[in-house]
Amino acid sequence: MKPELKQFYDETVMAALKEELGLKNAHEVPQIEKVVINCCVGSAPDRSQAVEDAVNELVTITGQKPIITVAKNSVSNFKLREGQEIGCKVTLRRRYMWQFLERLIHTAIPRIRDFRGISPKSFDGRGNYTLGITDQTIFPEIELDKVKRTLGFDITIVTSANTNEHALALLDKMGMPFRKPSKAAAA
Repeated sequence: MKPELKQFYDETVMAALKEELGLKNAHEVPQIEKVVINCCVGSAPDRSQAVEDAVNELVTITGQKPIITVAKNSVSNFKLREGQEIGCKVTLRRRYMWQFLERLIHTAIPRIRDFRGISPKSFDGRGNYTLGITDQTIFPEIELDKVKRTLGFDITIVTSANTNEHALALLDKMGMPFRKPSKAAAA
């Protein structure tokens, strides 16, 4: 059985995008290829324990075990040595990706305090969108009693779109709550 967001994309979004963007072939319609979630613990005093906590939190949120990332260079001002563990990342594809996006769009993002929409300016020029989350407790899978430290992470949504406009149209049709321009700024 397909995840609900994937089914919504197949039945509704593809046809709407094909018509809106004026595409002739169904294979030209932009689609989401993967979602990459990256978490860095920074200069925590107990870095190895912080990395372990970050791995456990990402396993709980995504349902997939992340890989641990290490420093490529030594930076003395940050007390960072080459090869030292500094964070973790996970790449979601297919079923896990669709389930995570559904929870992100419909459950987690609306739980952000004082939320007014996400910025439509975070595209990289090639149709990929990066969203920064400052607190992992917006996900309902996280038990607040067991949280030891606040972790922030970056969520990168990689699309097959060639331009930012096509990717924005795709994510907007998928239900991503983008910030609308204010009337004062538009005037």
